Amino acid sequence: MESRLKILALTGSMAVILLVVLLVLWQNGMFSLQTPSGEKPVQQVTDAGTQAGESPGAVQDRDGHAIGGALSGFLRDEGFFDPEKDDSALDSLREQGHALSLLATSVEKDLRLLVVDFAGEPVTGESFVIRLSDAGENSSEYRDLDRDGIVYVGALKAGEYTAELLPIAGYVVPVEGTRVRVKEQVEYIAIDDISVLLHTEEEIDAAKEDLAQRDLAEDTDETENAKLQAGVARTLIGIDVSKYQGEIDWNRVAAAGVEFAIIRCGYRGRSTGTLVVDPTYERNIRGAKAAGLKVGIYFFTQAVSEAEAVEEASAAMELAKGYDLDLPIYIDSEGSGGVNGRADGLDADTRTLVCEAFCRTVKNAGLESGVYASRHWLQHNLHTEKLGSFETWLAEYRSVPLYEGYYMMWQYTSRGSVDGIEGYVDLDLRYE
Repeated sequence: MESRLKILALTGSMAVILLVVLLVLWQNGMFSLQTPSGEKPVQQVTDAGTQAGESPGAVQDRDGHAIGGALSGFLRDEGFFDPEKDDSALDSLREQGHALSLLATSVEKDLRLLVVDFAGEPVTGESFVIRLSDAGENSSEYRDLDRDGIVYVGALKAGEYTAELLPIAGYVVPVEGTRVRVKEQVEYIAIDDISVLLHTEEEIDAAKEDLAQRDLAEDTDETENAKLQAGVARTLIGIDVSKYQGEIDWNRVAAAGVEFAIIRCGYRGRSTGTLVVDPTYERNIRGAKAAGLKVGIYFFTQAVSEAEAVEEASAAMELAKGYDLDLPIYIDSEGSGGVNGRADGLDADTRTLVCEAFCRTVKNAGLESGVYASRHWLQHNLHTEKLGSFETWLAEYRSVPLYEGYYMMWQYTSRGSVDGIEGYVDLDLRYE
């Protein structure tokens, strides 16, 4: 009995020793355990195999891809990006790049439908077709004729609709339609996805789209002062600028005594109605802020409806993001070259609604707003009594304005001269 116990004890001890030896050999990579199928199990990455910033001991799968702390383990795999390699994960990502979806916006009895890719960017160059069905299952199809990824449908009845993107070769379209609601009346609320409607001047014919014609013949006389009016009590001295002032040395402008700047952020094209960013906007607003000037912005309107005014206000506020504005966002209401501009023929009622819609949309977002116009324009093309809740920026080029209404800012010349700017610049006084 005693000898049997000794044999069992000796056998147990040898088994423990053998197990310890096997574990040491395995941890040092002397051999690999095999799974029943003959494949190697998941292994541990040693400290020497980790990259800077990775966790030691990160796990790799059987192809050598990191699946733990070693998140850049794929960079050490020369075949990871091999196009011949069968990799279902990469194939899935490639497919998602062609997966489309619809974004819908309604301002008033209309719909703007945007075809976007997996990253949320508009897809251009394709003639997409969208089927729009109402609650009664009546449907119509609309084609993206200009291939800009946007389909606009106007004159719709308010209510619920379903929008379906019809199949198109090379893309994956949603299986189910998108439920959308067409609004009965304008809601003066900023459009969230307005950025997709903003264009650069490289995308348009700027020479045809960006024209303004100030009708100031009746608001100018020989008393116009083209110099900085320094020392005027309870006023700030300012300028307003756009791409037409070229490159500006803002430090020199500030040193000359300028205290604020109203900067054009964008405009609506006079013929196509495209929303365009002023090419010097970001450079100007950053330069003016860095030089210590107070800053506001303005948008040149060619809106022909309240809905388009909401778009313009949304565009201005989108461009203002990231900048702490000290002064209001203004709508610039003036002509664009006679009867050829899309908004030049508006009656006073419609033009007033446009200005009001712009300003209310800005105000509802918690920002200050105002209207820029000449004395003659204010008296003949707008109903100023309906715009009293918003700031007025008056343009009148004489020593003392004849305008009898209330205004907070006065543009007193377009022929000003300021150190740091080549050529003429508009000069302004703001009353505090």
